[in-house]
Amino acid sequence: MPRTALGAFLTARRARLAPDDVGLAYSGTRRVAGLRREEVAVLAGVSADYYSRLEQGRERRPSASVLDAVARALDMEPDAREHLFRLAGVAPEHRPAPARPRVDAHLRMLLDSWPDTPAMIIDRRLDLLATNALADALYADFAEADNLVRMAFLDPAGEVFFADWQRTARACVANLRLALGHDPHDRRVQELVQEADRGSPRFRDLWNEHDVRGKSQEAKTFRHGAVGELTLSSHVFDVRGEDGLMLVVYRAEQGGPDFRALRLLGSLAAEPAPLPRPTR
Repeated sequence: MPRTALGAFLTARRARLAPDDVGLAYSGTRRVAGLRREEVAVLAGVSADYYSRLEQGRERRPSASVLDAVARALDMEPDAREHLFRLAGVAPEHRPAPARPRVDAHLRMLLDSWPDTPAMIIDRRLDLLATNALADALYADFAEADNLVRMAFLDPAGEVFFADWQRTARACVANLRLALGHDPHDRRVQELVQEADRGSPRFRDLWNEHDVRGKSQEAKTFRHGAVGELTLSSHVFDVRGEDGLMLVVYRAEQGGPDFRALRLLGSLAAEPAPLPRPTR
């Protein structure tokens, strides 16, 4: 069994690949899922013994060139490659994340200047640090719209609201593991992982897959209790000067049914009465 986070990550990534995926020919019955250690070693140009030591946690000082070769051998995307470097202690250290990042007042004013566009500021932990009125209306089906991981896994509304729940769930877990790679000692991230692990067996299963990636800009479909289903494009921007903070903006194609649903949501949010909750 791997004895380090680095070893667990390499083992999980190796298990995801078949020889065909990386251009290796093989014959006969295979007794292990994914690639063998020896095959990764060949692809990375290192000895099988060295790679075994790396995966078992016995190689404490891998070089950047070796990690690069291993990342290529395991077909890692950029986020996963950066995560590998951090786990190995080779990537530049990040300063510890603040207990609760603060959103600049001018940034909050920017969000509020977009009455027809749901917009929010999130951090790597997927906390919703600031939202405008339309984002609040969009997430009105949740008991508390405070963190996307909790909303997806721990609030019953999540499986209804996120039309492609499986994709959302995988993305949340991969984002959270990336956050822990930036700062493995971030207690707030660790506590969120423990909370989700206790509350959701499905979170636990996805966490053990060791998928790693940043926030994507895919279109997302939501099922809202007040306005029905709407599909919105998403745009994600890093907040300059604020490590780990991101601006997320949702848009609908003008004139289409999603645009009309979004406008209806805005008009309902402007009314003094609360938005109706969906019946369960």
